[in-house]
Amino acid sequence: MKRFCGDRTIDGVVVTVDGRPLDQRLDLHRYTANGFEWSYEGEEPRQLALAILAEHLNDDATAKSLVEPFMKAVVANFGNEWEMSSADIDAALAALRKDSGAVRAAS
Repeated sequence: MKRFCGDRTIDGVVVTVDGRPLDQRLDLHRYTANGFEWSYEGEEPRQLALAILAEHLNDDATAKSLVEPFMKAVVANFGNEWEMSSADIDAALAALRKDSGAVRAAS
């Protein structure tokens, strides 16, 4: 099970998966050149949502299709420090599928 963590430090934001830096996945889509951010809806949180989903799902097309609802429901609501496990992400995606009906085949 993977563990994703984010923190705001004196040097800026740090996002890791299992203790290593999370790849921004700019190869999939470049929403911003400014890195990751969270706690609001925007380009930097969108990039973080894409990176988390791509790492978690190992399915680039599905990750891209879920960026917007995942960013709005999850990433935009993170606090200054946050942590999510693979199980937490699966639960969030299941809730999105249930609530919207528009999110399918997430995991």
